Amino acid sequence: MPESSAPKRALRIAMFSESVLPVLNGVSISVDTLVQELRNRGHSVHIFAPNFIRHHEKDPNTHRFRAIETPWAKGYPFAYPPFWRMLLTFRKFEFDVIHTHTPWIVGFVGMRWAESHEIPLVSTYHTLYDRYAHYLWMFPRRYIRFRIAKHTNFYYNSCEQVIAPTAAAKRWLERHGIVRPVHVIPTGIPTPPKIDKAEARAALGIPPDLQVLLYVGRLAKEKNLETLIQMVTIVSPAHPRARLWLVGDGPYRDDLRALAAKLGVGDRVKFVGAVPRNEVDQYYASADLFTFASVTETQGLVVQEAMQYGLPAVAISGGGASDSIEDGVNGLVTKNVIEEFSSSVARLLASPQELNKLAEGAHQKASESSIELMVDRILEVYELAIAGHHREAEVGEKAVGTRNLL
Repeated sequence: MPESSAPKRALRIAMFSESVLPVLNGVSISVDTLVQELRNRGHSVHIFAPNFIRHHEKDPNTHRFRAIETPWAKGYPFAYPPFWRMLLTFRKFEFDVIHTHTPWIVGFVGMRWAESHEIPLVSTYHTLYDRYAHYLWMFPRRYIRFRIAKHTNFYYNSCEQVIAPTAAAKRWLERHGIVRPVHVIPTGIPTPPKIDKAEARAALGIPPDLQVLLYVGRLAKEKNLETLIQMVTIVSPAHPRARLWLVGDGPYRDDLRALAAKLGVGDRVKFVGAVPRNEVDQYYASADLFTFASVTETQGLVVQEAMQYGLPAVAISGGGASDSIEDGVNGLVTKNVIEEFSSSVARLLASPQELNKLAEGAHQKASESSIELMVDRILEVYELAIAGHHREAEVGEKAVGTRNLL
């Protein structure tokens, strides 16, 4: 993208997403980071998202659709029609560009309003959605994955420009027939507060000799968390002071507790639960190694957050999370094989020297995750979408004029 494409004026931007704070996941964190930096630069950003139960909205530029929470996706409210009241709110502002972050109900509304109001549409592909087919258990999984793939093809080919956080996500889109321009723009990570490791461990009651293996994220089936529990059973005999801490909550928590008890490692796995966003840093600062087994992520934002604290990761290849890890430099990447994953974890626990080397590499990698660079590139994509939209409109007007002359 040429440097000259960066906008020289303040833009009016509408963000549409199913996931925004206080929902806590990679998408909501990415959206919040982007919105705050855009506003810091003088752009006007309005967020359109589902209402979150018992949440009192303080941001005057965040507009909430009516929403309900379903038994199979607790913590993730669904917006429901009619949407005409929100449409009246939307029409009060003359937006230059619409940026959607999910292709579902709210994202689809954003797409339709972009089309009906002739506004350029940009969308970020955050998640490998076909890996979530198990939530619709009442339908055959193969059918659901087929429908998701078809919808993904339709939705992202309806956009002027598409953003993917990793090369893996871009490849997935291209394999599914997305022909619109796809720009790889990793999510920038805010510089965290400096926290002393010894002080953080003391505050959390962690003895100095305990080896903490950390996971941060939702406790959900698609995160492949059984691998982490099984890893503990393999690592524990040689490393009795190793503990797995799971920071987060989700629908799979009880199943994981039951698995840990069944395998006899219930006392070596700590279910911390949901932690406020501003307190998660303390857990990163306290840990010795980050462990991540999911293959459904497009980027694995928590892996990058861990690196901000010099926390190297052992991750499984197959999703975008491993894209941020250079094997042997800032972490280790393994196949989705429990024995191989566990062996890599045990190897680092047994070698403080190698762990320290990877920690230095993690610090270096984290310094490359610049919010400023991310927003610079996204603004360039906005300008490309606006310019392309105007060109298409001009071509359409000329075509109509030619037909009228015939």
